[in-house]
Amino acid sequence: MKPARATSVTPETPDGPARGPSAWRFVVVFGGVSLLMDFVYEGARSVTGPLLAHLGASAAMVGVVTGAGEAAALGLRLASGPLADRSRRFWAWTIAGYVLTAVTVPVLGLTGVLWVACTLVIAERVGKAVRSPAKDTLLSYATAATGRGRGFAVHEAMDQVGALIGPLTVAGVLALTGGDYALALGVLALPGVAAVALLLWLRARVPDPVGYETTVGAATPEQPDSTEKPAPVGSRGRRLPRAFWAYAVFTAATLTGFATFGVLSYHLVVRHLMPTAMVPVLYAAAMAADAMAALATGWLYDRIGAQVLVVLPLLSAAVPALAFTDTVWVAVAGALVWGAAVGVQESTLRATVADLVPPGRRATAYGVFAGIMGVAALAGGALAGVLYDVSVPLLIGVVAGIQAAALVLLWVTRFARSTSAH
Repeated sequence: MKPARATSVTPETPDGPARGPSAWRFVVVFGGVSLLMDFVYEGARSVTGPLLAHLGASAAMVGVVTGAGEAAALGLRLASGPLADRSRRFWAWTIAGYVLTAVTVPVLGLTGVLWVACTLVIAERVGKAVRSPAKDTLLSYATAATGRGRGFAVHEAMDQVGALIGPLTVAGVLALTGGDYALALGVLALPGVAAVALLLWLRARVPDPVGYETTVGAATPEQPDSTEKPAPVGSRGRRLPRAFWAYAVFTAATLTGFATFGVLSYHLVVRHLMPTAMVPVLYAAAMAADAMAALATGWLYDRIGAQVLVVLPLLSAAVPALAFTDTVWVAVAGALVWGAAVGVQESTLRATVADLVPPGRRATAYGVFAGIMGVAALAGGALAGVLYDVSVPLLIGVVAGIQAAALVLLWVTRFARSTSAH
């Protein structure tokens, strides 16, 4: 094993690097960056389909372009994660990814050429792939001091505030201007610039956040269900831990049986349960449920450990049973449950990865984990769409069976985690 790289040149305090913000302040400021950037890209994503259609795209083209974008956002992390680990330039990867998103979204509103717009839609998603493993690694250092679950949960909750404001802002500008996409997306340049400026400020204040983790003396906080020995900071073993792979299989199962919001909103519109204009409002409400679920499960994760993840298969199984009914309020409840499940996926799942993998391999782990999630999410969306056309009761039954299997896999993950320490 290669010797650990020197990680900090400044003395440290109990809360982290000296003369810098505390671990909690680091998490909150980073959450502010994500809030502002979610304002940008979620605002753009809320009108990607109508914008491309306005430029002459067919439904098939919209599906291919947006699907390619999501594949890029997740699949390319298989490369960006290991590259970030090898270079150890986590800030550079994070900044580059945010800048790419901040630039592409306003330009998207200015173009009148379909192929250019399609390229920009995919480029925005590439920006997410570039930054995410490095960003999650930086956050994992600070959350070692704040508590993994709470730290990632607070970050996710702030993230979703931006996801709520962005689409509503774009919808408001479009309504006031009669559908001026250039102005609606141009407005998003302001939070984009603010996000990059705040990120650069944080980079200057905390050039090496690994100090937060070294001061707590371990790569993982004590949790009731974990007997793993902490790996030293800077450890770069070639293989990811066995418990990580077992956990990845559990995550893949929960996502394979997880319906997408696209299918949920399709049901609401084609069954005439809700006008199209109300769908973004429901999506915003789902994002609010996302934030609340992230905070709740993050707090519980730090109290009782990974056992809290039992809620994820239960929520995922409940989504189709509620959302695909013909009763409006029940279907709306299903969409809110969907949002709560996404909140667990985006916060507590990420916190668990940080606890399972030593710092020297953590960006790689986040990249691999995202790739697995991407494949599973694609399979889940396709499965939900196909079964919806065949039989809604069959869809509900199949998803329930998959989530039951996921509960078994969660138990296996816990066993693998406990035995990996020996």
